[in-house]
Amino acid sequence: MSVLKWWSGLLVAFLLLALLRVFLPLPFANEIMIFSVYAIGCNFLLGRVGFISFGQPAYLAVGAYGTAFYLFYFGTNPYIGILIGIISGFVVSLAVGPLFVRLRSDYFALVNLALAVIIFFLMQKVLAGITHGDDGLWFLTRMDSTPVLDLTQPDQFFIFAFLIAFAVWAFYKYIDDSIYGACCLGTKINEDKLKFLGYNTYNIRLLAFVIANTTTALAGSMYAIYLGFVSPEITSPARVADPIVVTILGGVGTLYGPIVGAIAYTGMKDLLSQVFGNWELIVGFLLVFIMLAGEKGIWGTLAPVLERTFTRLTAPRSAPAPRTEPGVKGT
Repeated sequence: MSVLKWWSGLLVAFLLLALLRVFLPLPFANEIMIFSVYAIGCNFLLGRVGFISFGQPAYLAVGAYGTAFYLFYFGTNPYIGILIGIISGFVVSLAVGPLFVRLRSDYFALVNLALAVIIFFLMQKVLAGITHGDDGLWFLTRMDSTPVLDLTQPDQFFIFAFLIAFAVWAFYKYIDDSIYGACCLGTKINEDKLKFLGYNTYNIRLLAFVIANTTTALAGSMYAIYLGFVSPEITSPARVADPIVVTILGGVGTLYGPIVGAIAYTGMKDLLSQVFGNWELIVGFLLVFIMLAGEKGIWGTLAPVLERTFTRLTAPRSAPAPRTEPGVKGT
């Protein structure tokens, strides 16, 4: 029963996502899957460790270009391309992490923003001979069809992205419920007390940094496979706030906030942009309202209500007391 209870939330959430696919266009559903994986790394850093990162597009681009270089110059198997993108994100995170996690608050945010700008100009100007600059790398027709799930077909790619997202959420749910997840939260709330208990907070933050940004690189690899194209725009400085916006919309530190935030953000981008040219203005007002209302986000607000409703519906009803006639003692 405990195992079933642990998996029940994940199964219900992704069952609803699968049902939602029936009513959503396929490109919209694929973008939600990839964007939610992109946002969960930022959500983990901000909600669990207290790191606000404006550099997530840098790690997204590392994963995307790692996949793109393989598929454009060396091979044709998209699964190997995704694996190379993940390894690229892991290596870069491990290289810069020991320096970055020593910083806190504004300094961490700014140094990651600087990394995103550096990666952008590297891909656009410095390495233009390899990356083809703003023209980007096109490799959609170079990818081979793959057995079981053909990632060159959008409908089968959705199934792949769905399974990857489910595995990622199961992994982060495991972390949230583990001692390590509690230690991550401890570094955010009271780092001195955690040190007093004997924990190495530097190693805790470094591991969290590598996990989160490797997940972001995975999302970049998925973007590369889905689009069959990568350009420096993926790490544009104009897009550095996107994962943070999605995190705040969904609910900082909540498990399902990135999914809800990705649905809300992508929906507003696709729908509001047809009515308002500056649709980001509406998103800005919504973020201000969420922050003033308590920073819980959409899922952070709905979760307690849904939990109370579910508890009332599933709670066993007590049997009515037996009736007794006046003057007759009940048995």
